[in-house]
This record gives sequence, C-alpha cells and structure tokens, in this order.
Amino acid sequence: QAQVVESGGGLVEAGGSLRLSCTASGGTFDGLAMGWFRQAPGKEREGIACITASGETSWYADSVKGRFTISRDNAKRMLYLQMNDLKPDDTAMYYCRAAVVVGGLILPSTSFGSTWGQGTQVTVSS
Repeated sequence: QAQVVESGGGLVEAGGSLRLSCTASGGTFDGLAMGWFRQAPGKEREGIACITASGETSWYADSVKGRFTISRDNAKRMLYLQMNDLKPDDTAMYYCRAAVVVGGLILPSTSFGSTWGQGTQVTVSS
C-alpha cells in the first residue's frame, strides 16, 4: 500500500528557511508526478508545487514562486521542498501527494495512495 510520511516542519522567523521531506513507501513512486500541498487554518487545501516523475519539470503556485523549490530523489523514494524567505502567510500544514497539473492548478491525484499523510506543520512568526 502506497504511503507517504512528511517531516521537516517547525517554527521559524519570517525570512527564514526550512526544508521539508516526504518519504514514500509502497506503490510506484518513480513513475509519478508528485506535489506539495498546504492547508492553513480556515482555508482550503492548495497545491503549491509539483514535479514530474523524472524531476526535469516543475510547477509552482504564484504564492511561492521564486521562494520554494521542489525536488526529488527517486533512488531514495524522497520528495523535498526547500522553502526560503518564509512569510507568516506560509504558516500551514504541509502535505505531499501524487499530483497533476490541470489548467495551471496543482491538484491531488490518487495514483499513489488515496489518503493524505499526517502532514508536517510549518509556523512562521512575524
């Protein structure tokens, strides 16, 4: 059964950096596009970054473009999100999941598991 476990979140001051990790088990990780999603309190979950199976192409939501970088290591079955210049608005629970890009929107896919992981909390203080 395909599963993901997110880690690397924490409390950081505005302008700081964090690197999130996602460990994948089961399923076919290296054949799927993967993405990072986040959900702030009282808001809808949004897709913020997506990377192709090969890692050659990535997409970003406008809110994080230029500050966040998604990457993956298929040999280790790992997905990463480097977050720089963090802002209080980045405070949210962050999740990884298989993803698709439709009309510029990063959407979750059920190609690698049908449920969300436990997520990792990122809190940015002003």
